[in-house]
Amino acid sequence: MAEDWYGEASATFGDRLAGAREAAGLNQEELAKRLGVRLETLAAWEDDVAEPRANRLQMLSGMLNVTLMWLMTGEGEGLDGPPDQVAEAQEDRALVREIREVRAGLEELDARLGRLEKRLMAGEDA
Repeated sequence: MAEDWYGEASATFGDRLAGAREAAGLNQEELAKRLGVRLETLAAWEDDVAEPRANRLQMLSGMLNVTLMWLMTGEGEGLDGPPDQVAEAQEDRALVREIREVRAGLEELDARLGRLEKRLMAGEDA
């Protein structure tokens, strides 16, 4: 499916870079800072005005969790679809994680409430 959206015939290097950056939840400024490049440099890469050197390509693929081959050609391990769909899946995972955390907190509070009720009942019997 990644080839349909980000293949060489339908997307440029800049398209894939921007898509992977967005899917990683980073804005241009954040990624530029992590890479140690100017914001204008990263923007030029995404606009297909310039291309990064090999060492920066390697850093990009690692930071964005895509293969170097996918970043350059759209083939191999990369994004499954448009960034908005990938972002929605990440949001869903984040919501599930938060629900689990809240549920665990509720269970802890329920146990605490039970202990307090027992103490209260023991105090009334005395």
